[in-house]
Amino acid sequence: MHKLVVLVPHNVVPFDLGIPCDIFEHARLPDGAKPYEVTVCGQARRIRARPFDIVVEETLGGLQRADTIIVLGTDIPWQPAPPSICNALRLASDRGTRIASICSGAFLLAAAGLLDGKRATTHWRGADILADRYPEIEVDPNVLFVDEGQIVTSAGASAGIDMCLHLVARDFGQAVAAACSRAAVAPFGREGGQKQFILPDVEVGRVAGGSIAETIEWMETRLDQPITVARMASKAGMSQRTFTRRFSEDTGTTPGRWLIDARTRRARLLLETTSLPIQEVAARSGFADASGLRDRFRQSLGVGPKQYRVSFGSRNGV
Repeated sequence: MHKLVVLVPHNVVPFDLGIPCDIFEHARLPDGAKPYEVTVCGQARRIRARPFDIVVEETLGGLQRADTIIVLGTDIPWQPAPPSICNALRLASDRGTRIASICSGAFLLAAAGLLDGKRATTHWRGADILADRYPEIEVDPNVLFVDEGQIVTSAGASAGIDMCLHLVARDFGQAVAAACSRAAVAPFGREGGQKQFILPDVEVGRVAGGSIAETIEWMETRLDQPITVARMASKAGMSQRTFTRRFSEDTGTTPGRWLIDARTRRARLLLETTSLPIQEVAARSGFADASGLRDRFRQSLGVGPKQYRVSFGSRNGV
């Protein structure tokens, strides 16, 4: 069982605590087994939060047994990081432990030196501060999360949900992550490269109920069909130029990139949950042929479809 430890610092953002506890506790393998053992550890046994205190079972010593550590954000990330946390994180990193942060938790990773020379993100309100304080970090304020392998960082609030579901998919496949998202009643499928949604209220209203969202839903049901930007724009009732601009504003990616990412997710799910031939998986996912699917998998995942099925299909009875 994968041992996952949630690290709670003083002045923790309460919302951040619920995200990993809920997501990873909801995760189940196809046979109903729990893939994660979730433990909450604190800077101390009693942790201060803005509206209340939190009592945890273990302190920093619990990090020694972790396969993955999720570091939560604080309300005052610009204050000096506790040396005890920095030392514990460095020791864990040296052991090869995967370490991820939610929101301003990136400041603790930065203080421990774990983000040096890496690309990272945090809540957009703190991105400039993080970049100014740690110039050796490539801070990207316009994404939901950044996966650097052993180190993963996410932006604020719901971006932590996206990152946690991404980690579940990375560990146990798309099907397990999708089931986990349904159990947690959380959205699944937002790519890390999408921008943080910093839009005025009128824009948010248009995204939620406007033609872009409706066009995305329309595309999701037709991934196996030829879909051009012209066809997308026609469905949205816009010119191609206007549609492309608004699509990028609303999603943080281009229509073409969104489409290839969606088709890749569909192919991953089919490989995990069916025994369909690779050519058929490619066709049902909207790839021209098996060769195109193989190229995409190697580019985005580092393995071919057959290797991916070996790794994750057996978890789903394939």
